[in-house]
Amino acid sequence: MGKKDLQKYEAVIGLEVHAQLLTEAKLFCRCSTRFGDPPNTNTCPVCLGMPGTLPVLNSRAVDFAIKAALALDCTVHAVSQFARKNYFYPDLPKGYQITQYDKPLAEHGRIQIELEDGKKNIGVTRLHLEEDAGKMLHEGPEKHSRVDFNRCGVPLIEIVSEPDIRSPEEAEAYLQKLRTILVYLEVCDGNMEEGSLRCDANLSIRPMGSTEFFTKTEVKNMNSFRGVRRALGYEMQRQIELVESGGKVIQETRLWDESQSETRPMRSKEEAHDYRYFPEPDLVLLRVDSDWKNRMQGDLPELPDAKVARLEADYSIPRYDASVLATERPLADYYEAVAARTGDNKLASNWVMGEVLRIIREKQIPMSEFPVTPELLAELLVMLRESTLSGSAAKEVFADMAENPRGPAEIVKEKNLSQLSGEDDLRPTVLDVIKSNEKQYQQYKRGKSRIFGFFVGQVMKATRGRANPQVTQQLLRELLDADELPYE
Repeated sequence: MGKKDLQKYEAVIGLEVHAQLLTEAKLFCRCSTRFGDPPNTNTCPVCLGMPGTLPVLNSRAVDFAIKAALALDCTVHAVSQFARKNYFYPDLPKGYQITQYDKPLAEHGRIQIELEDGKKNIGVTRLHLEEDAGKMLHEGPEKHSRVDFNRCGVPLIEIVSEPDIRSPEEAEAYLQKLRTILVYLEVCDGNMEEGSLRCDANLSIRPMGSTEFFTKTEVKNMNSFRGVRRALGYEMQRQIELVESGGKVIQETRLWDESQSETRPMRSKEEAHDYRYFPEPDLVLLRVDSDWKNRMQGDLPELPDAKVARLEADYSIPRYDASVLATERPLADYYEAVAARTGDNKLASNWVMGEVLRIIREKQIPMSEFPVTPELLAELLVMLRESTLSGSAAKEVFADMAENPRGPAEIVKEKNLSQLSGEDDLRPTVLDVIKSNEKQYQQYKRGKSRIFGFFVGQVMKATRGRANPQVTQQLLRELLDADELPYE
């Protein structure tokens, strides 16, 4: 299929995101939500659906859900209601899931994403509370599956977008922005690998310029931002090729197979009536008064967009720098602490975005576990700014600090890394380098000026990077351009 055929269509995408709330206890009982515990150890008669048990709502989960709704600019309803969603699956011991249906906690929000051609608002249809199901384990050589009920009853919020997303790239940007907001709020850790943030997508295609909605498919099992982009890209192209060849899109649920880079049919798509929703008889209506909302509003932190704007304005750094630094609250806090002590905002942002993030990615640790404190990094950057250290030496000191946190001055002294900035200190080395490279010296004298960089590199090598670059270049030009070299 040619590129022209693909450009005849646009995607209509809506995302359904499930985010696990960072409560210690489950939504309707006191069992732990801790990830990674042995199977079926965090269970009780309530979350296992034993006869005669009654659910009790975890108010902390409601706090978190309200905060998320307010941060997404949703209207939080004064009254919402839980419902039973009935379906059979081995990981659902009660035979139904407690969720919210026609009376959700919040509706009508938005998320603003940034694209190459500007900003775009994606509508949020609804945000509601629900409990998670268990997990089926299809591992090992045995020809049967196991079920782990530890996740049963874990509190989730489901965030449903409007079908405003027009490309896989927009879907990825939306999901990244949503994750950033939830992690900022500290209501979800955003860990997609552990299932704390899960995404399903509804996708259909239509001729460019059309306003109709056509048959959609639901795509599941996307557990990374890259996976979302690739899965929706594949499904969009599959539907276009199907339509162009005279076929029809069937409403169904499809599974993204990462290993094969394709979506595969999973089951026919259910309709709402298939779940036989009805109000949960064991729970009263959830009432959120103005005092509760105001209390949660007061707990909201500075959100990502506001932080980007403030960092850009207060620290006079490029918007790109501010956007990178604001991806996580701890990272932005770290930068501000370094900048305040360094006195050079751009130098601080370069190092935090470069060396700090590099170590974090290499070690695969959260910012909270980064070993070099802002005070120590600021001390190092002051030494760099004042030319006490060269750039290469500063990176060597930083690497040492990341492995064995201690003051940079101690490392500099121990490794003899202080920068040589005095002309009297550098002149003998510069002169020796010139005399040791007679061939290159004669080439320079004959007008091959590009050889100058060779001499700079040799001086740096001879001083193990300690030579001040400006003083080195000044001395080299003075000696190389002289009529003859001194005898010293």
